[in-house]
Amino acid sequence: MVVLNKIYTRTGDEGLTALGTGERVPKHSLRIAAYGTVDETNAAIGMARVHLGGESPDVDAMLGRVQNDLFDLGADLTIPTREAEPAKAGRAPLRVSDAQVKRLEDEIDAMNAELKPLRSFVLPGGSAGAAALHVARTVCRRAERLMVELAGQPNEPVAAPALKYINRLSDLLFVASRYVNDRGKSDVLWVPGQNRQ
Repeated sequence: MVVLNKIYTRTGDEGLTALGTGERVPKHSLRIAAYGTVDETNAAIGMARVHLGGESPDVDAMLGRVQNDLFDLGADLTIPTREAEPAKAGRAPLRVSDAQVKRLEDEIDAMNAELKPLRSFVLPGGSAGAAALHVARTVCRRAERLMVELAGQPNEPVAAPALKYINRLSDLLFVASRYVNDRGKSDVLWVPGQNRQ
């Protein structure tokens, strides 16, 4: 359980922060940027839920589960698994699971089954909720790019389920944006070269 009695600690005043291992790293490190952008994704999803305004309770519940998962993902990223470091006795680090990835895939498939196939790319828009989900999707893609970059660094592992989860999440947010856009009927489609003279 997390207990937050005091919000400011002054321990980051020199530009360093602690990972879950206790290791102090610069706040601009790639790992901090990765899980900070996961946090941004979570905030963007929160705004999307506000814009949906309860019009789609099933999607809202799904997004609530995702927000909780994103805290799991942040916890996963804050404690890198390095083979040389022994795990702390009695406390296994929280990791994103393959079951969480599978749940996203099932939710994507369920929503997508109610949508007509696309004949063009979708422009972000339609309804306020759909537009907000597109913003969340693009922030999620940025988090994924940072996580992939981090995983490519020496001694900076990122677990495979975490990478799968963030990749599926952007797909889920895309499909959800179409789903709340009147099952795709209010999608705004890209018309290639429409404004060329």
